[in-house]
Amino acid sequence: MSEHFFPRDDYFMRLALREAERALEHDDVPIGAVVVRDGELLAAGHNERELRGDPTAHAEVIALREAARAVGSWRVLDAVLYVTLEPCAMCAGAIVLARVARLVFAAGDPKAGACGSVLDVTGGPRLNHRPVVAGGLLAGEAAALLSAFFASRR
Repeated sequence: MSEHFFPRDDYFMRLALREAERALEHDDVPIGAVVVRDGELLAAGHNERELRGDPTAHAEVIALREAARAVGSWRVLDAVLYVTLEPCAMCAGAIVLARVARLVFAAGDPKAGACGSVLDVTGGPRLNHRPVVAGGLLAGEAAALLSAFFASRR
């Protein structure tokens, strides 16, 4: 994992943060994701586990499903996924399976992160695809959104 960011990364992460705020409308954990290819937004998603009653309705999975529909293939090649929290094992697996070229996340997740924190699914040397991973972009803003959400629940 690196902390190498490009000029447009900030813009797309801010879109992911806006998407995360949409999850608050239905009392879901505020995590957002956007999929970008060639500088164009392909898809967006936010957590909808509570809304759908679906344990797999994570922001990344929703965004990847939408991106796959947009490109007409389960392979979301040459795409960048921006997400406000380090992906879990399920989402990291979906990122690898979708052949996403690059993953950029905001806040790390020391409890369930699978892109270097707890596990490193995206860097697994035995897997057939390994996206470039960069973490920490706008981490403070993403962490503040999550902290406020959980503080309101206590």
